[in-house]
Amino acid sequence: MISKNLINSKIWIPPVAAFFFGIANVNGQEAKKDTLREKEIDEVVVVAYGKAKKTSYTGSVATISSEKINNRPVTNITKALEGQVPGLQAVSSSGQPGSTASIRIRGIGSVSASSNPLFVVDGMPFDGNINSISPNDIESISVLKDATASSLYGSRGANGVIIVTTKSGKKGEARVNFNISQGFSSRAVKDYDQVNTDQYFQLYWEALRNGYKSSQVSSQQAAQMATDNLVNALGINPYGLNYAKPVGTDGRLLSGATPLWNDDWRDILQRVASRNQVDLDFSGGNEKSNYFFSLGYLDDKGIAIGSGFRKYSSRLKINSEVKKWLNVGANLAYTNSLQEAPPSSDSRTDNIINAARVIPSFYPYYERNADGSYKLDAGGNYIYDFGKYRPTSALQNQNAAATLPLDKNENREDNFSGKGFAEFIFLPELKFRTNFSVDLLNYNGHYYTNPLLGEGSEIGGSVTKTNSRTLSYTTSNILTYDKKFGQHHLNVLGGQEFYHYEYQTISGNRSQFSLPYYYEPDAAALLGSFSGNSDQLGLLSYLGKAEYDYQNKYFVSGSVRADGSSRFSPENRWGTFWSVGGSWKASNEDFIRKLNFFNQLTLRASYGGQGNDKLSTYYAYQSLYAFFNNLGEGGTVASKLPTPDLKWETNLNLNVGLEFAILNNRIKGNVEYFQRKSQDLLFDMPLAPSLGFSGFQANIGELKNTGFEFSLFTTPIKTKDFEWNVDLNLSTLNNKITKLPKGSIVSGTKLLQVGGSIYDFFIPEWAGVDPSNGNPLWKTITTDANGNTVEATTSEYAKATKTLQGSSLPKVMGGLTTSLAYKNFDFSTLVTFSIGGKILDTDYTMIMHNGSAAGRAWSSEMLNRWTPENPYTDVPALSTTTNNWTSASSRFLYSGTYARVKNMSLGYTLPTEYFERWGVKKFRLYVQGENLLTFYKHKGMDPEQTLDGTTYYRYPAMRTITFGLQATL
Repeated sequence: MISKNLINSKIWIPPVAAFFFGIANVNGQEAKKDTLREKEIDEVVVVAYGKAKKTSYTGSVATISSEKINNRPVTNITKALEGQVPGLQAVSSSGQPGSTASIRIRGIGSVSASSNPLFVVDGMPFDGNINSISPNDIESISVLKDATASSLYGSRGANGVIIVTTKSGKKGEARVNFNISQGFSSRAVKDYDQVNTDQYFQLYWEALRNGYKSSQVSSQQAAQMATDNLVNALGINPYGLNYAKPVGTDGRLLSGATPLWNDDWRDILQRVASRNQVDLDFSGGNEKSNYFFSLGYLDDKGIAIGSGFRKYSSRLKINSEVKKWLNVGANLAYTNSLQEAPPSSDSRTDNIINAARVIPSFYPYYERNADGSYKLDAGGNYIYDFGKYRPTSALQNQNAAATLPLDKNENREDNFSGKGFAEFIFLPELKFRTNFSVDLLNYNGHYYTNPLLGEGSEIGGSVTKTNSRTLSYTTSNILTYDKKFGQHHLNVLGGQEFYHYEYQTISGNRSQFSLPYYYEPDAAALLGSFSGNSDQLGLLSYLGKAEYDYQNKYFVSGSVRADGSSRFSPENRWGTFWSVGGSWKASNEDFIRKLNFFNQLTLRASYGGQGNDKLSTYYAYQSLYAFFNNLGEGGTVASKLPTPDLKWETNLNLNVGLEFAILNNRIKGNVEYFQRKSQDLLFDMPLAPSLGFSGFQANIGELKNTGFEFSLFTTPIKTKDFEWNVDLNLSTLNNKITKLPKGSIVSGTKLLQVGGSIYDFFIPEWAGVDPSNGNPLWKTITTDANGNTVEATTSEYAKATKTLQGSSLPKVMGGLTTSLAYKNFDFSTLVTFSIGGKILDTDYTMIMHNGSAAGRAWSSEMLNRWTPENPYTDVPALSTTTNNWTSASSRFLYSGTYARVKNMSLGYTLPTEYFERWGVKKFRLYVQGENLLTFYKHKGMDPEQTLDGTTYYRYPAMRTITFGLQATL
C-alpha cells in the first residue's frame, strides 16, 4: 500500500524502494503514518547569543544531540565529535586518558596563528579545560561553521564555534538519573610486527659480516668475525652456555639452539586497563523555576603502565523567574582531576610507548642466570634487569617497569566555571540580558624520578614542580527586540562584551634526595632552576545583529562586531567584522506545496569576514627582552623584534546551502558549499640565526579552503515496534595557499608555496634499492649545461633532491551512523572514515634501521632486506655502517585512508512494570565499544594522527569495551 500523499503527487515509487523506506506493508500490516512532528523537522538550535529554528536560520549550524554523546566512554568530549558533523575534523592524536582531540572546522584557517575553534558553554565563551565537562551533563552541541553563524563572536569565533549546552531541569516531577559503567581498554591497533629472537640474531650476524667486509677483509674472515663477536655486540646470549657462538659462519643458527626466554616488553609495559564511571543527577522544576544538580566520578586507566585519568565533577544549574519582568540564573561547575601521564609523545628515551617497542624480546625484564632461570634476591623476589650490558640503542640502564611505579608524572587540575545572568523584560518584545562568566583553572605538575633505580639513581633522584593559574572572565550586556507585525518578523540584537585573560606560572626543580619515597622538593638537597612569569590580555567588543523574515518564507540577516585586541598596537588594535545572510523556505510556497513531495525545502547563503589575533605571544607588536645570569649579575638580551604594523588576520567566509526533507520526512538532507579565504596571514617569518633572532611576526600571504558538505538522515523502516535510522555525513576539503611574500618557504618536512596546501610534504623521493649492491637510492634532479632537466639517483641522502610528495590533508572525511530499536532493545553504531592524505611514519623508522642501531628491535619487514639472492627489494642491505636510509623520504610516506568502527552500542530497557513499585521509571542495561575495529593498509600504525601527518611516538588509541546500567527515578 502506497502513501496517499505519494499517489496524489503522481510520482511513482518502485515497490522495492517503497518497502525500503517503510511505505509498504511491514509484517503484513499497513505502516502507520509517521510523519515526524513539525518541531522535530523545524528543530530549535542553539546559536550565538540565543536560539533559532534550523530551517529558517540563514547560517550553517549542525547539532549533536545528547543521545550521541552521553554514553560514549570518552574522557574528553572532543573525542566524541569525530564523524558526527560534516566539515568538522577531529583527530585524536593521543590515546592518553584525559587528552584532547585536535579540531578543525572547514579546514586550516591560519599558518602561525591558532586554528582552534571557540568553545562556548551555556552561552558564554569557555576557557577551562574541555575535559572538565562531563558528557553526561550535555544536552546538545551546536557547531557554527560559517560567518553568519559565528560572526557575533568576532575574532574569537574566526575558526568556528562549538556551543555546548548543558542540561536543565524540566517542569514536572523531580527526577533522579543514575548511570554506572565498568569498562576495559586495550590497544585499538596492534603494534608493528617484529622479528623473533632467532631471526634477529641471524640478521644482526649478517649486518656485522657486511660491516666487517672490506678490501682487507675477505668474506670468509668477515663471517668468522661476525660469529665471534655477535654475542659481545648485542651484550647477551639468550641461547645459554652450550651455544656460546649461536650463529655459525654460514649465518645460520646452530642446530638445537633455542632461546631460553622470550620477554616481550609490550607485555610488561602495557596492559588491559580498567575504566570506571559513575554519574548521578537530580533535576526538576515548576512554572517559574528549574534546577539541575549532577555529580560524577571517572577513573580511566591507560594501557601504558603508570598512566590514567581520574576526575571528580559537579554542576549546579538554577534558573528562576523572580518577577514577571526578571529572570535570573546561575550555572556553577567544579572539577578536580588527576592525570598520570608518563612521557609518551616524543623520541626521548623514557617514552613509555617507544620503550615497549624498541627493546627486543631477547633482553629480559628480570635478571636471568646463564641457564635461563630467574635470579632472585634475598627475599626470593625477581630482580629487575636494567640492561647495563645492552647497547645504547636498546635503552641501556633503563627498565620502565621497575622505575615508573616509583616515579611520579602527575598533572593535577582544579577547574571552576561560574556563570550567571539576569534578564530584564521591559516589554514582551524588548529584553535586556546581562551575563557574567568566569573560568579559573589551577594546574599543578609534579614530576619525580626516584633515587633508587634507573637513570635517577645517578643523581640521587630529582623533582620538578610546576604551578600555573589561569583566570578569565567575560561580561556581556545584550539588548534584544523581537516583534511580529502581521506577516513580518523582526529580531534586533545589540550589545557589548569584555573579555579578560591572565596567566601566571612558576616552576622549579631540585635533585639529590637523601632518603627514598620522599617526593617533595624540600626533601632534595641541590637546587636547580627556578622560573616564573605572568601574562594577560584583553578584548573589548561591540556587536549588533538584525534578522527579518516575511511570511515565514524569506529571511535576511546581518551582523557586525568590532573587536579591540591588546595584542596589537593602538594604531591597529581595532578590527570590524561582519556578515550578511539570507534564506528562502521554498517549501512554504504554494507551488511547492502543490507538488506534495517536499516536506521541507530551504535555500540559504551567507558571506562575512572575521578576524584572528591568536598568536603565540600576548604582546605581538612589542619588542621583548630575556633576562640572563652573567656571573651573578643580571643581563638583558633582546628576544623579539617589535612589529608595530602587525594587524588582524582576516577570514572571509562564503556559504551556500540547500536543506530538504521528503517522503513524510523519512529522508532529510543538507548540501552546502563553502569557501573560506584567509588574508593578511599572521606568520612567523624566519631569519638567519646570525642576525640574533629566529624570526619575526608579520602579515603575509593568503590561504583558501573550499569544499562541499553533505548530510543525509533517513528512516527506512518505522513501525510500532521497530525503527531503523541511517545517517550519513561527509565533507570534502581543498586547502590552497594563494599568496606568499616570496616564492616558497621550507618548514621542516613541509613546503609552503603558492598553489600548494599548508601541509604539503617536501622530502626526497625514494628510488628503491640498488640491485647490484643493496644500497638505498633516492632521486636527484639537476639541470645540465643546456638547461635540460636530468633525473638520476644517489645513495647519499644529503645529495637527494627534495620534491613535493602530496599533502597530509584528507580529500573526503565523514561518518556513517546506524541505529535500530526493536521493542525494548536498541542498537547503534558509528563508523568514521577518512579518504586521501598521507602520513609520514617516523615511528616505524625507529625499527627499520639497517643494523647501525645495535640491539634495537627490528620490523619483520627487514626479513625482505637485500641479499645477493634477493636483489629486487625495497629494503637495503644490512650493515653496521649508517646509510641514512630511514631519513624522511617518500619510502615512509603512507596513505592516510582508513575507516574505524568508532562506537557500537547495544542496550535493553527492562519493562517498567518490573520496577514501578520502587518508583523506577526506566532501567536500561547496555554494552558498548569504542574504537572497536580499524581498517587501514599500513599495519602497526594508528592512522588517526595529527593534522600535519607526521607520527611522533605517540600514545595509541584505545579500544574500550564498557558494560553499564542507567536508571531513572
